Amino acid sequence: MIHPPLVELHLHIEGTLEPELIFDLAARNKVTLPYADLADLKSRYAFTDLQSFLNLYYANMAVLLTEQDFTDLTRAYLRRASAAGVRHAEIFVDPQAHTVRGVPLAACINGVAAALRTSESDFGLSSALIVTFLRDRPAAEAFDMLTELVAMNAPIVGIGLDSAEVGHPPVDFIEVFDLAHAHGLKCVAHAGEEGPPEYVWQAVQLLEVSRVDHGIRSLEDPLLVDYLVQHNIPLTVCPLSNVRLRVVDTLADHPLPAMLERGLTVTINSDDPAYFGGYIDDNFTAITDAFALSADQLATLATNAIHAAFITDARRAELLAEVAAWCAATD
Repeated sequence: MIHPPLVELHLHIEGTLEPELIFDLAARNKVTLPYADLADLKSRYAFTDLQSFLNLYYANMAVLLTEQDFTDLTRAYLRRASAAGVRHAEIFVDPQAHTVRGVPLAACINGVAAALRTSESDFGLSSALIVTFLRDRPAAEAFDMLTELVAMNAPIVGIGLDSAEVGHPPVDFIEVFDLAHAHGLKCVAHAGEEGPPEYVWQAVQLLEVSRVDHGIRSLEDPLLVDYLVQHNIPLTVCPLSNVRLRVVDTLADHPLPAMLERGLTVTINSDDPAYFGGYIDDNFTAITDAFALSADQLATLATNAIHAAFITDARRAELLAEVAAWCAATD
């Protein structure tokens, strides 16, 4: 194996919706797609920024209507993740993107959860579910949905914050995250992807997140970098996503080496792999080639993710032992 056993912490399940599955689900659900064929759909994957991606991302969700659709989508990801060497995955789902279309909250949550319940027996990897709220929708809507999720005892380990970042600061969601903390849920948030370092400060200090999703613009603020290092706050970085969304021009321009040099707790993830040209193994291969990373550096990235995962100490020890075994085999 060219990379160590992997843990994925930043993966939007809707972002694993491959073009072929879009057409299959459209046929099953009698949804008329605005694309002539697969080639037409694939031709639209050239993004200029985050919003241009989100437009296509949300349009394609029209085919996700039933609990079975969400289960099939999640199983397809788990199958691919298993092939990639993923040993644990923490999966984001955006319920608001579905409830606004008339899909019941339970259908979305239970559909994904049904696949995750058998991820170990069916695909050999442990898993967990994180509900992410859309920051470009009202915070009150997120608060009401979280209240409903708690009432239904939804099988989630935490909440997050995602979607269009600029103009939608974390500070708007303090009450939502306070509610999550009160119910013992883990908290993460997208910040510092297209938004400024100030959004990262808000995420860690006001929302009290355990991890920052993306966070690459943190490097623009030396004091923030020092804070993140001092408090060992992990960043779930998605290199191929950053290139596809023009956050950086090329992979060679990516700040990953500088982040590692500064001592930041970086983890590598795929974000929305069906849209960004690569699953987590593809991301590891790309950064290894671009930056000539050593086996020790790859092992550090893998162990960072294991320590950042929302898992039991026993599971953590198992995964750390797997990485140690990989290191021994590559010496």
